Amino acid sequence: MTEPDAGVGARWRMPAEWEPHDGCLMAWPTRRDLWQEQFDAAVVDYTNTAAAIATFEPVTMIAAPGQGGEARCALPGEVTVIELPIDDSWLRDSGPVFTVDSQGRRAGVDFVFNSWGEKFAPFDADAAVAAAVLDHLGETRRDSLMVLEGGSITVDGAGTLVTTEQCVLHPSRNPEMSRAQIEAEWHRTLGVDTVVWLPWGLVEDTHTDGHVDNVCAFVRPGQVITQSCDDPTNPNHGRMAANLEVLRHAVDATGSPLEVIELPQHSYFEVGGDTHRNSYLNFYVANGGVVVPTADHGNDADALAIVSAAFPDREVVGVSSRILAYGGGG
Repeated sequence: MTEPDAGVGARWRMPAEWEPHDGCLMAWPTRRDLWQEQFDAAVVDYTNTAAAIATFEPVTMIAAPGQGGEARCALPGEVTVIELPIDDSWLRDSGPVFTVDSQGRRAGVDFVFNSWGEKFAPFDADAAVAAAVLDHLGETRRDSLMVLEGGSITVDGAGTLVTTEQCVLHPSRNPEMSRAQIEAEWHRTLGVDTVVWLPWGLVEDTHTDGHVDNVCAFVRPGQVITQSCDDPTNPNHGRMAANLEVLRHAVDATGSPLEVIELPQHSYFEVGGDTHRNSYLNFYVANGGVVVPTADHGNDADALAIVSAAFPDREVVGVSSRILAYGGGG
């Protein structure tokens, strides 16, 4: 279905993640060449993540054609599995961004996906997956010609969006668009009136060029939780200080200052002989819960306590996600 008319005086908006969900969409690990010797371990992390989310809301898992049986055998029975062509398993980035209008209608925005600046080929199936998902679910599609990954933005559902300059202004995304043009497209597609531009993502986040979902997230209107760094020897120290400076002087779409909660924990570990980093902020807010990636690290408890305090009305659940971090996500 094509984009509907929002009506005179009506507009579309992207809801905040804490607003009620009909369900969660995920994608199943599909390419062994990307996960290499960690493929089976990645299946375990995805299974555990889906199981945790399924305790709060329905989960639909998208598997590549021919891999649905494997997913059904691994996943809890309450998770629905469908088969659609996919190249990779990061649906927050490649999938549709859902919006609603003042009449209660829902539509998914199909932004252009270019595999984080054409880093991982092939990606033609992932470039088409948003439209395929919407068609399969019978949802309305709204098109955008702007390159955008879902993990590069966080919104309050009331007109405010936080992102990073490092990612969205990267020349591999939309080199022909100015900052003002990008903001105008967010206004058209997502109902955004105010954009807070953080300078940086994490040093380690080379796959996505500094997604905001590793460094900052809205937890309620007027309040964000953000990565900080107390260790001056950590390469993220200056970056996170610069982000904090922006947030402490930022206002939301109502003109009110943002309240900032700091999460200073940085957890590093080895997988396959290389050092990787877990981002506790790359969490998922479900109906009544928050599913947080953990690292089997001594910092887990303190980080979960900070997230729990930020979401006092939700159950916070940690899921071991070392292999997800190895794969570049959370």
